[in-house]
Amino acid sequence: MTLEAGTVIQANASFGPTAPVGQRPPWITPEQWAEYQRVMQSLVTEDDQPVDNIFSAKQQSLLVDALYTSWSHPEAGKRFLALANVGVFYSLYAPPVVPDFLLSVGVEPLQDVWQKEGRSYFTWIYGKAPDVVVEIVSNREGGELDRKAQTYANIGVRYYVVYDPQRWVSEDPLRLMVNVRGAWQVAERDALTPLGLSVTLWEGNYEGIQAMWLRWCDAEGRLLLIGRELAEVERQRAERLAAKLRALGIDPDA
Repeated sequence: MTLEAGTVIQANASFGPTAPVGQRPPWITPEQWAEYQRVMQSLVTEDDQPVDNIFSAKQQSLLVDALYTSWSHPEAGKRFLALANVGVFYSLYAPPVVPDFLLSVGVEPLQDVWQKEGRSYFTWIYGKAPDVVVEIVSNREGGELDRKAQTYANIGVRYYVVYDPQRWVSEDPLRLMVNVRGAWQVAERDALTPLGLSVTLWEGNYEGIQAMWLRWCDAEGRLLLIGRELAEVERQRAERLAAKLRALGIDPDA
């Protein structure tokens, strides 16, 4: 017996507990297990294709950095995956989609990242689709508002953010959408508040590039700081404290 070609593994299906890597998941029969293992090992998780431009690479890094530096989910805390340019596999027999950025809450990376199961985001391994997907539009060929958007909706992504700094596909440079019964509905920028997040456009310098960047904020709209920004804030606090101590005649270095 083999798995039927074209089988789509829906991330929101009730498969029961996810089996440890290397063990048969409950939704695979013993007869299908050998075929499943063979197909899994044949999947291409890295194709060595470069990212399309420098701005997109920097923007992806900015989105990942801020979450790991300054954010905790209201319930899951630091249990989340924030990934850039990693394939999302939702079927054994379909090519993955590769979002510029994804956030999945309540999951953690597999400990052995060199196993096939740990190399990409397999919805049936993590038990869910990503909660948030971000696409950064760099031309008119990416299908961010049609082909990719439909796939993300079908596999159960909850929130979809499209940042189009050059307005290639929309007059609005920032579009946030919510998945409502398999279809995208345009939403306000506070739609991410159930995750403790919001988004904004921020003019500034990031790693030597002055541009308009997509940034994360908390649910109250406060910018989530990246590592070097947080270090600078802490340095300024230390300097102010030292100045107060000196005003009181106390040597802060003593």
